[in-house]
Amino acid sequence: MTQATFAELEYSAKKRKTRREKFLERMDGLVPWKELEEAVRPHCPKAGRGRRPHPLSSMLRVHCAQLFYNLSDPAMEDMLYEVESVRRFAGLKLSALPDETTILNFRHLLERHGLGEALLSATNASLASRGLRLREGTVVDASIVEAPSSTKNRSGKREMRQAKKGNQWHFGMKMHIGADAETGVAHSFAATAASESDVAHAHRLLHGGERRVWADAGYRGVEKRPENKGRGVDWRVAMRPGLRRQLEAGGEAALREKEKASVRAKAEHPFFYVKRMFGYGKVRYRGLHKNAQRIALLLGFANLLIAERRLAA
Repeated sequence: MTQATFAELEYSAKKRKTRREKFLERMDGLVPWKELEEAVRPHCPKAGRGRRPHPLSSMLRVHCAQLFYNLSDPAMEDMLYEVESVRRFAGLKLSALPDETTILNFRHLLERHGLGEALLSATNASLASRGLRLREGTVVDASIVEAPSSTKNRSGKREMRQAKKGNQWHFGMKMHIGADAETGVAHSFAATAASESDVAHAHRLLHGGERRVWADAGYRGVEKRPENKGRGVDWRVAMRPGLRRQLEAGGEAALREKEKASVRAKAEHPFFYVKRMFGYGKVRYRGLHKNAQRIALLLGFANLLIAERRLAA
């Protein structure tokens, strides 16, 4: 048994929990750690003659904490040294902490094997096992994640592109999601350059069991595309804003559009958590793949927070 450090003794003696501690305890109870570890374990290197690796459970928790607070690898190392609550969340001692290179290598491991999407699937499978089922409707939507205009990948090519939304130009990438129409839980995800049209990727966001699909006006004509013919889906696409303003207030058509908007609002919940709560409104990496893996896991965290009350009930 190791002797407690002064930091651990002071932490144990304090009288009030901080917001960070409460949030980490909340996520500790929500995240299905066992399922996530099983998804990562086959890709982890085996221990050899070199330095003994940190436990997978600790490195996975460090990576998750890094995403919670949108930190760089050096900033995550600093947080481990400075904040006792984060060390306890990760199950680490002050005398044996991973450095920024170890944190970087673990992130690269997840990116190299595309495990962000696997972890999102594992999270959703855990929610399904706890009683949260996908219903008969899906809401599809997309949101732009900004990037600096000089962003290029390692080979010197631009994977990020610009797109016009309203009267404003944006440069970056676009995350497309398919969310359950009742719960708002994201079940499908795709990442593209911002210039890609929403309607071209709608088919990638369906789980196949839905009977109705809600979408905004950017998806007009989606039912005519070759990949969507024969699906037997009722496409409930919003009317263009200019035409909607011409509808009679309180009329049947206006009420239908209002009903569509109320359902489509469910898709905004995952975007709120990813871009506002977890602070990922701007890309951290240069290539699409790295950012996509990070966003996929953030969507898993968002799903856990969205489903929290429903599961408690």
